[in-house]
Amino acid sequence: MNTPSSVLVVGAGAAGLSVVESLRRKGYRERITLIGEETGAPYDRPPLSKQVLAGTWDAERTHLRTRDVLDALDTEFVLGDRALALDAATRTVRTGSGAELGAEAVVLATGLHARRLPGLSGTAGVHVLRTLDDAARIRGELLEAERVVVVGDGVLGAEIAATARLMGTDVTLTGPQAAPMQAQLGHDIARLLAALHTEHGVRLRPDTLVDALETTDGRVTAVRQVEGETIPADLVVSAVGSTPATDWLAGSGLLLEDGVVCDSRCRAADGIYAAGDVARFHHEALGRSLRLENRTNATEQAMLVAANILGEDRPYSPIPYFWTDQLGVKIQVYGLPTPTATVHIVEGGTEEGRFVAQYLDSDGSPVAVLGWNMPKQARGHRHHLLGRYTPAPAAAPR
Repeated sequence: MNTPSSVLVVGAGAAGLSVVESLRRKGYRERITLIGEETGAPYDRPPLSKQVLAGTWDAERTHLRTRDVLDALDTEFVLGDRALALDAATRTVRTGSGAELGAEAVVLATGLHARRLPGLSGTAGVHVLRTLDDAARIRGELLEAERVVVVGDGVLGAEIAATARLMGTDVTLTGPQAAPMQAQLGHDIARLLAALHTEHGVRLRPDTLVDALETTDGRVTAVRQVEGETIPADLVVSAVGSTPATDWLAGSGLLLEDGVVCDSRCRAADGIYAAGDVARFHHEALGRSLRLENRTNATEQAMLVAANILGEDRPYSPIPYFWTDQLGVKIQVYGLPTPTATVHIVEGGTEEGRFVAQYLDSDGSPVAVLGWNMPKQARGHRHHLLGRYTPAPAAAPR
């Protein structure tokens, strides 16, 4: 494979910037252009629901790199200009400013859009959290609000509820699951997280769906649930998930199915790759496609994409990993817990507030490891997952 004479990266988040940095570290000296929809410097998103919302970090601290480091990358940054269309055949991107940018290799790293529930937008006091600007707006209202309702009990919703509660606000967390983050943690550990939130004063409304908002003079005053219960609210944060930012790729010729569909090399078409939250890739060891929404994946997948752009031809077969910090507890998960997996505590104990749990499939094989305030020990158990997530050496490209 010939080294491309130019690379165009669409998306200025962690994945997009990591592609650029990895290419430069590997000695690539040709032209690189990076397009970003937001006007500011590339920044990290995990702190938005925690440190930024709480006010312990300012916006500048979220920046992924300093201005000097970005300048040293010798890359053209086209910021504040949204990608509108891709011609996959010519590898050309058209932007909102009317520019047409092309390259021999294109990387799609546009991330996610926050999903919005019908009827939960266009009202004062109702927000989603995806950007720095979103976090600033929510924080400003949190400082004045007395009663907050978080709609959505996944990772983001649980983190927002935890942060708001630590700020002294009356918080209700509502969602369709029996316990917060049950889809990510399984029933047993999610029950422990529910107990943690309850102990800190978060009001949980599990197994519920929101029906509508109540407003006065255009501002939210309450959330009404399908069952009929009304929850008073000065501020509502909708955290009901997200969708891959692929709308601009309609008509491009790429296969789009809950993300940009790629092979095991993260290649969506000849000379076109995807990385980060938007990429749905074939995991050779699992024999199926995955799309992972977490910070670690964004960086690791970007590094793999850079390597494959330069001809290394390597499959991407990670052990999935994510973490969350809530109410003084650090939770780390390696692998993919399944609904039918049984959970065994292998170090520490739940009563101690520090433990490592192993998830076992029906055949007794480990599928995931979780650490609850035991990060070092959890990582030590990660090797038990290698057999499940590592492809055979002779696996052929797909």
